[in-house]
Order: sequence, then structure tokens, then C-alpha cells
Amino acid sequence: MTTGLPKMRVGLLGAGRIGRIHGLNVAARADAELVALTDAQPAAAATLAAETGARATSTEAILSDAGIDAILICTPTDTHADLIEAAVSAGKAVFCEKPVDLDAARIRRCLATVERSGRPLMIGFNRRFDPNFAALERRLRAGEAGAVEIVSVISRDPSPPPVDYVKRSGGLFRDMMIHDFDMARFLLAEEPVEVFALGSALVDPAIGRAGDVDTAAVLMKSASGKIAQISNSRRATYGYDQRIEVHGSQGMLRAGNIHETTVESATAGGFRADPVQNFFLERYAAAYRAELDAFFAACRGGVAPTPSGLDGLKAQILADAATQSAQTGKPVAVDLEAAR
Repeated sequence: MTTGLPKMRVGLLGAGRIGRIHGLNVAARADAELVALTDAQPAAAATLAAETGARATSTEAILSDAGIDAILICTPTDTHADLIEAAVSAGKAVFCEKPVDLDAARIRRCLATVERSGRPLMIGFNRRFDPNFAALERRLRAGEAGAVEIVSVISRDPSPPPVDYVKRSGGLFRDMMIHDFDMARFLLAEEPVEVFALGSALVDPAIGRAGDVDTAAVLMKSASGKIAQISNSRRATYGYDQRIEVHGSQGMLRAGNIHETTVESATAGGFRADPVQNFFLERYAAAYRAELDAFFAACRGGVAPTPSGLDGLKAQILADAATQSAQTGKPVAVDLEAAR
């Protein structure tokens, strides 16, 4: 990709699993340069620096570097809001992995700081940028399925995370399903006003003892009556299960799983296909590249990137409502139009 414009100079905070993906993607671009990076684990920072040609340094040095245009935040969740505020206050454009924070009130305070700074903020809801999901949304907006009636989102992981991670994750609705809340809003194009959730610990009893669920379903309804249904599980023995279906007044649009290859075999025993991809980093590799395309294009164009900080807040409000509903057994009303 060439633009004829000076390269955007980028600093990366966090060189772990997702930080590596973004760091390598920036380093591969012709319109951007990964200048500096940092991580709490010096070895991780040094390894990625060697691979990308960036310098390994401190968070403070990156934030204070006037030559850095944009910051990518890929650190633990409990650091996101503070780092966003520090970065925009230093005049940087910011891309931050979801969520902004696990507390909606803290997100509101953070977004107020962002608004005062006038700097762009994009939240990493990468699934909007999956080529298949994005194509579905474009065709939906073009009217191919008619008026939206039911949005169905299925997201199931191959296996559950360690219980130590579960204990600090904020719970399945805030950690895992938050992507699906954003996707449901993206496809509905209308805000949910009511959330009803059910959850169980069927995969790992230790997850239940930690106060979380590993199997969950959510129903949401918009003011006009459109319905979204989300199904999550921390176990899918057949791979990383990621599917979307939108049913409308004139038909249906569906995006299915990505298999390791498109090869099928047919014998007297029936048809067989290769397994679906088994890890989110490979399943959404194209989406991670495309979301950076959108971020840098928005920054260069002087427009606010999407998904925005407000999108992050609204997904968090839905996750909070689902958590409350699952705990009380009652539907929870939400007012996302008033979310600020």
C-alpha cells in the first residue's frame, strides 16, 4: 500500500499475543512505521523489536516522543483507560484493543478526556472487518434480505481459558460476548432496548466456582421489535465456531466458518471437509489487517474512526445488562441512545 504521504509513525504498548499481531502488521505496511514498542516482559519486547526493526523502550518514552503520531494499546484491560487518556493528552491518535474498561462509568470519564483532546480513538472490535462479515453487512444495507427481523450470532471457543484468567476477565459477557454485542448492534443498525440472558457452567466446574459461566445465550430486542440472539460457549470440539445469520423480510444472509482448506472428499460414506480453523488469530488474520487499514485511513482523512469509543461504551453497557440478567433471571432495560 502506497499513499505518497509521509509514513505514520507508530508506538506499540504491549508485545504479547495480540500486540505481536498488530506490531507485525504495522511493520509490513508501506504507509506506516513501527518506531517503538514496550512490554512488561522485556524479553517479549526485545523479540518483537528485533523482528520489526522498532526500538524497545518504555511507555513513558513512547508517549513523550513528539515524532510518534499514533499509539496502539494492546496491554491488559485494567490499563486501557489510563493509557488512552495519557496518549490523547500527548496528542496521539489511539487504537485500543477492547474493552476500554470493565466499568462503564470509567469508560465515560475516559471518553470525556478523549473528546476534550480532539484526538481520534478507535476500539478494536475486529470482527466488523472480517471480509465475510463485512460483505454480509454491506449486502444487508443494500437491502438484499429486506428489512432485518432476526440477527443470530454464534461464537464458540475451542476450549476454555485458564481459571486464573476467568477470575480477572470480568466474566464471559464482558470478556467474550462483548464482540458479539458489537456485531449485533452493527447488523441491527438499531439499538437494543431490552436484554435477557441465561448462563451456565457446563464446560469446567472451576469456572462456575469462580463465579462465571462458560455457556450462555442472550436475547435482545430493539424498540421496533427487531431481535438479536447470541450463543456463546467456551467449548467447541470441532474448532473455532464463528457464524452469523440475518433473517429479513425478503430473505436471509449467512456467513459461515472458515475451514483449514476448501477441499472436500466424497465417498460412499458421504461428504467430508477439513476442520474449521482452530484459533482466533488465524481466523481473524485478515480482519486485524483491515481494521488497521481503517484506522490509518481515518487518521489521514481527519475523520473519527469506527468502531468508536462510544461503540465500546455501548457494548459494555449491554455486557453489564446481560451479566445482571443472568444473575437475576429477569430482562434488563437499556437506553443506549442516552449513553454518553
